[in-house]
Amino acid sequence: MKLYLRLLWLFLTYRWNPACLALGPCRTSFRVLPTDLDLLGHVNNGVYLTLMDVARMDLLLRSGLVSQLKPQGWYPVIVGSSMRFRRSLKLWQSFDIHTEVIGWDKKCIFLAQRFIRADEVVAEGVVVSRFLGPDRYKVPTADLLAAIGYTGSDPELPRWVTDWYQAQQVSSNEWK
Repeated sequence: MKLYLRLLWLFLTYRWNPACLALGPCRTSFRVLPTDLDLLGHVNNGVYLTLMDVARMDLLLRSGLVSQLKPQGWYPVIVGSSMRFRRSLKLWQSFDIHTEVIGWDKKCIFLAQRFIRADEVVAEGVVVSRFLGPDRYKVPTADLLAAIGYTGSDPELPRWVTDWYQAQQVSSNEWK
């Protein structure tokens, strides 16, 4: 339920926040609510991923990507994620999530999301996303970039990201 309330608030307020570029960065502000906490009094690790969903939606809305991709019926799905926690977030603390695209391959987009409180990174995550279309058609990254008018160069993914993603692929194949 808390995800839906945060998304509703985002849909009602995103127009009053500054626009951002399609590849980011995009800064989304939050405050820790009582429903975000676990029994130890800090934000539950699963809540971080939920908040990252809201921040990615903020990027899609404020960059105009939702309106650009909706006519094709394209939408993002998450195919992998990794989190690192450095510090706790406690009740009522305010923080921002900085979201940006750090690269892509032929199939997927890689995003970095950092939780920042008082200029300190308290958690960080990497998310792998791909776009699907009608009938779950897998949209090639080149088609996605063309649709949004991106003409820049392809950024090189950090080696640790490619190593992590390859390890995920091996693991996924072993579980089949």
